[in-house]
Amino acid sequence: MDWDKLRIFHAVADAGSLTHAGDALGLSQSAVSRQIRALEEGLGTTLFHRHARGLILTEQGELLFEATRRMTKNLETASARIRDSEDEVYGELRVTTTTAFGTLWLAPRLPTLYSRYPDLKIDLMLEERVLDLPMREADVAIRMKEPSQADLIRKRLMGVKMRLYATPEYLRANGVPETLEDMVNFRLLCQSATAAQVSAGAAMTRELLTYPIRSTFTVNNYFGVLQAVLANLGIGLLPDYLTEDFPTLMRVLPEIESADVPVFLAYPEELRHSKRIAAFRDFVLEEVIAYRRNRSALG
Repeated sequence: MDWDKLRIFHAVADAGSLTHAGDALGLSQSAVSRQIRALEEGLGTTLFHRHARGLILTEQGELLFEATRRMTKNLETASARIRDSEDEVYGELRVTTTTAFGTLWLAPRLPTLYSRYPDLKIDLMLEERVLDLPMREADVAIRMKEPSQADLIRKRLMGVKMRLYATPEYLRANGVPETLEDMVNFRLLCQSATAAQVSAGAAMTRELLTYPIRSTFTVNNYFGVLQAVLANLGIGLLPDYLTEDFPTLMRVLPEIESADVPVFLAYPEELRHSKRIAAFRDFVLEEVIAYRRNRSALG
């Protein structure tokens, strides 16, 4: 099979449109169409179903797209390793983590990394879904549990606990609960127990909701819970790493907390010698050490 035709096929399958694929490749729609027809004729099969809204892969097209997807990942890996043979840290690094940790802990610290490596390009993918690192869906991950995939280098960063927090303004206006039973008179802000989240958070949410709480507000990530807490809407169940960057939050019912949630950094074994990975890993470890130091100082 012709490599150039496969490249064009992959772009069309990925875009679902001859026009969009042509725009991405810098080719006319008619040129893309001719290459796809030639590939289908050479294989003796139909790769796409055509309809008014675009193109849909046939069963044979799905098989070929899976093969070209693996080829593309392998080429990206080879390209990254070649670039990483240089002394300087530059190029794209795809990082995946949860919405809450990415927006509330990692992103505010990234200026430090960019000040060291101004040519680095971070593509931050905020997903509750665990992306497949060996298949190069991402280069490096920070997850709220130890990765189970083989061929990954992993490093435990820290532990997180889910705790109850509110603003001083809310507590002045509504009082302070002294026991869990008192929570029935306050508004609870949390993720839904069925939303994608760390198991310790879901378990604590389920426990809190066994009480006949007067009013609740649920949202599908902790960033939303934090915004509701800061708006003085109620008492929120939040990860404790927020206390460094939001020091005005007051802890409620300090004896109540979740089990420990381990935070791991992981990346594929094949990227062990990547300078971009090493730069990101060292940056995160330095920030974790500083975070722990500040937490200790705060008591």
